[in-house]
Amino acid sequence: MRKLVVLPIQFYRYAISPMMASHCRFYPSCSCYALEAIEAHGALRGGWLAVRRLGRCHPWNAGGYDPVPPAEQFRPTSMAE
Repeated sequence: MRKLVVLPIQFYRYAISPMMASHCRFYPSCSCYALEAIEAHGALRGGWLAVRRLGRCHPWNAGGYDPVPPAEQFRPTSMAE
């Protein structure tokens, strides 16, 4: 499933993005963030993180450094502990 989700992002990065002016608000760029999030968290959670990131990409957001959160941050704790 990851490969199906990653294909449109890679298509955008290599076919569409070079034709557009570079005006990204964040580092890493949203497409890099999406690929990293999907790789680290899987297609569903990583996709959700990418959608949230795209929602923050607007003229009223200052942007800046916004790394993908570590996978350990989202692991549920065991009830037995």
